Amino acid sequence: MAEKTQVDRPLSPFMIGPYYRPQLTSISSILTRITGNALIVGVILMVWWFLALAAGPEYFETAEWWITSWVGNIVMFLSLWAVWYHYLAGLRHLIWDAGKGLELETAEKLGWICVYGSVVLTVITVLILWI
Repeated sequence: MAEKTQVDRPLSPFMIGPYYRPQLTSISSILTRITGNALIVGVILMVWWFLALAAGPEYFETAEWWITSWVGNIVMFLSLWAVWYHYLAGLRHLIWDAGKGLELETAEKLGWICVYGSVVLTVITVLILWI
């Protein structure tokens, strides 16, 4: 009978925790997927706001109250950050698709650019819109 041999295979990032040490590239990939899906919440709120605008003053008043409330402000702020993060992560993937920046050190730098860049661009956007 053939003897079974244990093959050492890399662990998948879904096993983050006791089996897999989180790396910036894996966390940023997961965050890109989360932000892409989380943007749906902001889009739903904006679509509701536009539909309420078309439906009449009573509906619009309710939608406007929710979007301008503290909950709506938080959702819109986080959606703005998610847009910037998702955009920068998409640019990073375009760079990778061109075969550039695939070295570990460069890939980590691009990941930090996505993180810090999205925060800076979000703050700049908020300052431009509120000033």
